[in-house]
Amino acid sequence: RGPVHLRPLQERQRPGHAQERAERPEWANKAQYLLTCIGFAVGVGNVWRFPYLCQIHGGGAFLIPYLIALVFEGLPLLYLELAIGQRLRMGSIGVWNSISPFLGGVGISSMLVSFLVSLFYNTIVAWVLWYFFNSFQDPLPWSQCPLNQNLTAYNQECVDSTPSNYFWYRQTLNITPNVETSGSLQWWMVICLATAWFVVYVCFIRGIETIGKAVYVTVTLPYVVLTIFLVRALTLPGAVDGLKYLFTPKVDWCFSHQWEILMNPQVWLDAATQIFFSLSVAFGGLIVFSSYNPSDNDCEKDAVVVGLVNSATSLYASVSVFSILGFKAKNNYVSCLQSNILALTDRFEIGDQNMTLDNYEQMLGYLNSTRPEEVAQLNLRPCDLQTFLDQSASGTGLAFIVFTEAVIEMPGSQVWAVLFFVMLFSLGLSTMFGNLEGVLNPLMELNLVPKWMPRWLFTGIVCLVAFLMSLIFTLGSGNYWLEIFNGYVGSVPFLIISFFEIVGVVYVYGLKRFSEDIHTMTGRRPNIFWRACWLVISPLYLLIVFVAYVSVQADKHPNYPAWDPSHVDFPRTNVTPYPDWVFAIIVLLSGLPVAPIPLVALYTLICCGLKGRRSLPSEPQPSPCVAE
Repeated sequence: RGPVHLRPLQERQRPGHAQERAERPEWANKAQYLLTCIGFAVGVGNVWRFPYLCQIHGGGAFLIPYLIALVFEGLPLLYLELAIGQRLRMGSIGVWNSISPFLGGVGISSMLVSFLVSLFYNTIVAWVLWYFFNSFQDPLPWSQCPLNQNLTAYNQECVDSTPSNYFWYRQTLNITPNVETSGSLQWWMVICLATAWFVVYVCFIRGIETIGKAVYVTVTLPYVVLTIFLVRALTLPGAVDGLKYLFTPKVDWCFSHQWEILMNPQVWLDAATQIFFSLSVAFGGLIVFSSYNPSDNDCEKDAVVVGLVNSATSLYASVSVFSILGFKAKNNYVSCLQSNILALTDRFEIGDQNMTLDNYEQMLGYLNSTRPEEVAQLNLRPCDLQTFLDQSASGTGLAFIVFTEAVIEMPGSQVWAVLFFVMLFSLGLSTMFGNLEGVLNPLMELNLVPKWMPRWLFTGIVCLVAFLMSLIFTLGSGNYWLEIFNGYVGSVPFLIISFFEIVGVVYVYGLKRFSEDIHTMTGRRPNIFWRACWLVISPLYLLIVFVAYVSVQADKHPNYPAWDPSHVDFPRTNVTPYPDWVFAIIVLLSGLPVAPIPLVALYTLICCGLKGRRSLPSEPQPSPCVAE
């Protein structure tokens, strides 16, 4: 009979439904709700993933696809999820199943994505805890090499590398040379992972009541720490070099080079997935959070506030992080020059006053032209500030290698290390609130929880199962598996889920009717920008990015950086193709989260066909084929 129309809430009550709505928990105040949404959106990716993507994709040039994705994809999807959750006062399963039984798989897909992301995301929180516990040592354990087994000299593997690299690769991960070599469980990481899941569980014992109180700390603390870091970072030598490196494109500002960057589908996919991760759309958690709101809440204003705060946080964190990385690069550059000057002055008997940092290049050029053979014998280190800046890494490398090295150089390094990892822990914990809520609420909506089981026990069982599954990330090969989950669960599935969310609301439920519902809640209808995005721009954008990415990846066999401890420039990685069995798992991880969308639709079609149902019900109600 066409799209379903949701009548006002008081007209939609059915037996038992009014009581269900009345018993649904609500936020204590608007501040708790906004802080929870912001905490869910703002995570560790704002600190380490956004700056890295901005750097590798042409500096400021990456801001073009990022802002386009934010305006035409992120904000419209965020507004849509907040509005539909608040309107129906259900979780992700109930919302899509109420709009149409054929869309019930969208909620299940969101639940699966949230669960899979939670597995590796809380592992990162466990890594943060491990570094936090070690930050109270003096000196910091990643500031110097440990002694060998005979206690006669420093560990040679650490000497060949750096103390921070050794602490990360060996003492934290104890990483294996490749993904095929599993290694054993690292007991220290198992303890940290159990602690991380226990903390998450404690914050979920009483649902949004405890979450709403926890966000006052977990959301506000990172901004306090970021501000402290920013003030300190901007006063460090080399901070300006770091900021130039972040925002200055690697290529010339000519149209052809920028056009080449913008024509790369990977750039647009990175921008799109960064928006998904940043705003946490398609996870289902935002729909659940907004369902706890009163029906007259201004969801449009909330969407704009959360979206702008999230992007502003990414830029704010980037300034702090790259100012400190610029300081580290400057220190390494100066140390490199000083070691070369010492070698030259010893060899050629040049006085220190005659060769300084300021005239190093000039003096080196003179010696190369007059005594080149002797200079070559010294094997001087190549000293280039740009090279040291290029050593800034993404993801885990940025937080656990590069940044820890920079903290060592700062006075009172223990204090700065504690602050930094407290900030990361708060960011990760607040994001986990939304991830886990996107799992717990749908499971209850699917009636998979026995009525006799209290919420605290049910939550504990889910956390325990997640902890046991997360143990794969504490193996010696755990970091490889985390990168697989991060790269393939956290990319294409979001595009597909979001596409069906927009299609479900606009073309199944009806844009006009959705606009009327928003008018009922907020007193105003969505303007032409929102309607144009929902109707054409956002689904077309998602479809183009998805098709372009698949067409590019179809001809490639995925590779990964395998750690090579025997490399002469330890530690280095070798780009290695994934084994076929790992590639099969990658395909499974990419397809499994979105498989419920067609499967539930097909099951509903067959089920309803067998029951002789030729049309959908005239109003939202539980499907006889799909559990609400």
